Amino acid sequence: MLDENEIKQLQSLCKENRINILKMIYNAQSGHLGGALSATEIMTVLFHKCMKTVPKWTKDRDFEKRDRFVLSKGHASSILYCVLAQLGYFPKEELMTFRLFGSRLQGHPVPFCPGVEVATGSLGQGLSIACGIAMGLKLDKNPANVFVLLGDGELQEGNVWEAFMQAPQRKLDNLIAIIDRNRLQIDGCTENIKSLDPLDDKLKAFNWGVIEIDGHNLNEIYDAIEKAKHNDRPTAIIANTIKGKGISFMENNAGWHGKAPNKDEFEKALAELI
Repeated sequence: MLDENEIKQLQSLCKENRINILKMIYNAQSGHLGGALSATEIMTVLFHKCMKTVPKWTKDRDFEKRDRFVLSKGHASSILYCVLAQLGYFPKEELMTFRLFGSRLQGHPVPFCPGVEVATGSLGQGLSIACGIAMGLKLDKNPANVFVLLGDGELQEGNVWEAFMQAPQRKLDNLIAIIDRNRLQIDGCTENIKSLDPLDDKLKAFNWGVIEIDGHNLNEIYDAIEKAKHNDRPTAIIANTIKGKGISFMENNAGWHGKAPNKDEFEKALAELI
């Protein structure tokens, strides 16, 4: 459980992240607002309170014991860059180079950006990559955990379910999958396109530990991740979220999946966030 001061700190960090996400995508006139905003609390709590990180990204004595993170929903890269900048992986001023030619902050994460483990963005592959990393850590007797953030729309990819089968078979209790369950994808509602429900029962049937939470509740996120670290099997956290969270006219609107705001929309959205 987080204390009152930690809650206030995280709320401030989430606010900063939402403002920066908006500014980054407006500045680039390209990017994915909806899914970055829905994952803001998840990513902020994970990186600031739950993961073992090496902010300087130098190979010191703690480097190999760092926790690994895979952003399977790579199009939500703006929120990843925001938390990495907050932790000191690169200067915050660099955020405004997002998606610009020559920038380290590409539209989908690439490993030449400090703090990025693997290139991602082809949906459905991140969990398989995370399984491989987790297996390698087990072979090396490395105590680090592997976290992977998936979008619910990408769970419609078959490769994801192969990985869901693989992880319990290999006893990967060091693997924690967080599902951003905002129920929207680029073409509309996930349940109208290819239904995932009952998602919890499906994951349990694949022998995963399952925890379902409010993905915008800081305490629930923190408690779920900390519990998952001590599970005896791979754990999936289903985080129920709102796409476009924090900006009223973007919330629960699939049209804001991959769209940059114009000047009027930017100013209206910024006023709401500030």
